[in-house]
Amino acid sequence: MNKSKRHEIFSRWQAANPAPTTELNFDNPFQLLIAVMLSAQATDKSVNIATARFFPTHGTPQGILALGLDGLTDHIKTIGLFKTKARNVIETCRILIEQHDGQVPETREALEALPGVGRKTANVVLNTAFGHPTIAVDTHIFRVANRTGIAPGKTVLDVEKRLERVIPKEFLVDSHHWILLHGRYICVARKPKCPQCGIADLCEYKQKTNPY
Repeated sequence: MNKSKRHEIFSRWQAANPAPTTELNFDNPFQLLIAVMLSAQATDKSVNIATARFFPTHGTPQGILALGLDGLTDHIKTIGLFKTKARNVIETCRILIEQHDGQVPETREALEALPGVGRKTANVVLNTAFGHPTIAVDTHIFRVANRTGIAPGKTVLDVEKRLERVIPKEFLVDSHHWILLHGRYICVARKPKCPQCGIADLCEYKQKTNPY
């Protein structure tokens, strides 16, 4: 895919959604971090339902530690892998208090040192909480990047690095959300909604459901 085509794709996404953001509910970087940790192999909707039970009264590292492992587990038991996630969240809260004055660190290294926080989670927090031009490649972004031809790659890291290299700089900070939302609602896995797609004439997918 050439530069002009990529630029037009992101221009259209920007025009349609000038201020994209995550669909997870949060009030500060800490709550975002916890929500993203809980969202692995779970829907944003299920995470929002769970966090609504404890964020209003225990939405700080100190508050979650006060809940304790059993209390937190009870609040998030509707989410997949809830036992492991509860342990990781409790330990993360302890580390944030002991090593970071209760604040979420703004570096990849410090974020990835937290239990249950990998590269993807760190990228989401750096991007959404702090405005860094990072791209968290999940299954949606991996699919869209490959299917459309925007940034083909064999691995998640390949796609991430290529996206960072080829996306026009003026779109980089918001690109994560545009691609993710496109994959979640339009360029879905089984049968992409090509007739509803605003970039179908630019996409290089050869098996469009409504070919141009």
